[in-house]
Amino acid sequence: MALARREALILGAAGLAAGVAGALVGVFALQSGSGAATLLAQSFRDLGGAPRRLADWQGRVIVCNFWATWCAPCREEIPILIAAQQKYASKGAQIVGIGIDNAPKIVQFAKELKIDYPLLVAGAEVVDTMKKLGNRQGGLPYTVVLDRRGAVAHTRLGAFKAGELDRILDPLLG
Repeated sequence: MALARREALILGAAGLAAGVAGALVGVFALQSGSGAATLLAQSFRDLGGAPRRLADWQGRVIVCNFWATWCAPCREEIPILIAAQQKYASKGAQIVGIGIDNAPKIVQFAKELKIDYPLLVAGAEVVDTMKKLGNRQGGLPYTVVLDRRGAVAHTRLGAFKAGELDRILDPLLG
């Protein structure tokens, strides 16, 4: 009897270890297949010139918004992103804007619009990253929502309208 119980415990432990390993492999496979791993690892400069990666916010739901100062729909969407940052930060979400422009223009733009979420600076090379994430046209604004594990939960080409981002974030943070 003691031997059967010991064997059951060993088999149970082995099954648990296999399940954990499978879950980890699954997360990494989701990230690598979707371009999320590239995005999380890529380094950008913040407005102070310091290098930052989206992985700095991993464990949170990350709303990564690619935009530019010259993009009219991007300008229209920013108040929605500011409101989402204020509403969801305490629940574990982080809005991060990646501006495809030069730093002085982004700094001035951020002051004008009172943007209160982190802004990072990217050059045209980030278009390849966006394409890996599903933005085949390379259009702006483009938003990628990563869940707490770092997997792509949602992508959107074009500006969010009022309430649309709430419908995406509520289930991820609930």
